[in-house]
Amino acid sequence: MILLGKPIAITGGSSGIGAASALACARSGMPVALGARRLDKLQALADQINRAGGKAIAIACDVGDESQCRDFVNRAAEALGPLHAVFANAGYGFEKPVSALDDAELERIFRINFWGSLWTIRPALEQFKKSGTGHVIWCSSCVAKIGLPFYAPYSASKAMQDHFGRSLRLELAADPATRNIMCSTVHPIGTDTEFFDIAAAQSAGARLINRTPSFFTQSPNTVATAIVRRLAAHKGGEIWTSFPTRLALAGAAAFPGLADVVLTQMVKKRLERRSQTESTH
Repeated sequence: MILLGKPIAITGGSSGIGAASALACARSGMPVALGARRLDKLQALADQINRAGGKAIAIACDVGDESQCRDFVNRAAEALGPLHAVFANAGYGFEKPVSALDDAELERIFRINFWGSLWTIRPALEQFKKSGTGHVIWCSSCVAKIGLPFYAPYSASKAMQDHFGRSLRLELAADPATRNIMCSTVHPIGTDTEFFDIAAAQSAGARLINRTPSFFTQSPNTVATAIVRRLAAHKGGEIWTSFPTRLALAGAAAFPGLADVVLTQMVKKRLERRSQTESTH
């Protein structure tokens, strides 16, 4: 009952973690505003939530456009009432070596993953400061803590979200006028979503893309449950759903040389397996 009637706006809400979070928030009594480019999928999810007794609206939004992000947040508040939370979830990744990246590719992924998050969070923060309460959530990643070979743009954009989220969290906590506005960053491990399909479509000639092994994969519902739990507690900080991964990445930060060896071997093995597979066809 803690979250009953407290609206949340979610970008990237048409599938994956965004859609699972929308359903989990709706089950907790939160009115939900769904934003993404695929309005048909958004509307289908909103209809599902409404039929189940919840409240949801679908709003077309391309987070690569600052004006659409602001419009999404403002329309969400107009339709559902003052927002309690915003979840900047939209993002994507692709595979390519650093030496082959061009500026247009870098500009686009940073625009969607980082700027799209910031452009969504800014207008929500304006609302939260007026009410004196609220909750900002950035969908970062476990790879925000380490540079991933062939995925530098993705891991860098997630690190930007992580760093801005931490800075914002500390800034809000330091000011008596905003200390009741929480800020969280989510750090999922491999999640069973469309990420790998989209990454493959974005990565011409990719050789490393492979779905995360099942033993190292979580469902979007696992991430969504953790998010709702944090919202209910009204507590900021990092949201992790895998303690072993968090511990391993802490070790990688403490021993970067060892992490380099492990990641190099991982890449070599994947390239070898892919070469063997290609040679048999």
